[in-house]
Amino acid sequence: MAEGMADTSTTGRPVEYFNRHTGRVEVEAIFGEGALRWAYENPLGRWTNWAFVRRAWLARFYGQWMSSSATRDKIPLFIEKFGLDASEFAERPEDFTSFNGFFVRKLKPGARPLEGDANTVVFGADGRHLGFQDASQAAGVFVKGQQWDIAALLGDAELARTYARGTLVLSRLCPVDYHRFHFPADGTPGTARWLPGSLWSVNPIALRRKLAYLWENKRAVTILETPRFGKVLLLEIGATNVGSINETYTPGRPVVRGDEKGFFAFGGSATATLFEPGRVKLAEDLVAQTKLGRELYARMGTRMAEGEMKNEK
Repeated sequence: MAEGMADTSTTGRPVEYFNRHTGRVEVEAIFGEGALRWAYENPLGRWTNWAFVRRAWLARFYGQWMSSSATRDKIPLFIEKFGLDASEFAERPEDFTSFNGFFVRKLKPGARPLEGDANTVVFGADGRHLGFQDASQAAGVFVKGQQWDIAALLGDAELARTYARGTLVLSRLCPVDYHRFHFPADGTPGTARWLPGSLWSVNPIALRRKLAYLWENKRAVTILETPRFGKVLLLEIGATNVGSINETYTPGRPVVRGDEKGFFAFGGSATATLFEPGRVKLAEDLVAQTKLGRELYARMGTRMAEGEMKNEK
């Protein structure tokens, strides 16, 4: 199937994921599902999406609206509809001055405990994750026949050669998720390198049509120098209505796993984590669900991978 062509067998199909914390396959409650399906599964919707929705100016406009006090009333309805646990929030729901203030909320200390020890790589964000021990296997995860272009994703051909057969984890944050992202391991981060792009959706409804949205979108790439896992690449990927990727860390200052790296303003978004070949072994449930073509839901701080001890220096 040519890139960008629809797989009609996926039209209208629900988005399922395996929830590590409940041990069940669940159907995703998608914020704005009707509009999303229209934008990616309807010919007129796809044209409108290309012409307007993916544009940065629309994200800025929508972001400004979501940062206004007029959106405060949306917060309790959103919490109730999507079953969020307000007891985790660092602030009370009634104290947020806008929906975007709620969206970029912090959590109470201890709300996301870290699993394992220094040899354990943890998920840097709450989300739905896919894991590939060999990054070249990412092609066709949503629809068979699509191509995987790591050079385009990284915007650097030399880095792409190093990580082409490395280990890859793609993490998708839905609008209902906690939207701060954290470092998955101890190390020293460099300065983020910014890659301009559009703001397509990264929901499977969109990626079933075109996996290339991942590397056509706005991105930030950071190299994390670690003592155990080599150079780890950390990517933040913007998406529809995400006009802002905010980096809050200090380049060159050592971090420990779980430290905050930044946050996304309103909308869905994604991150990617890449390791050099042979440095880590992914969690078994992550690999198993990915082989089934299904994402694994897991919270920030839980186990993503373990280091391969033979490669330690």
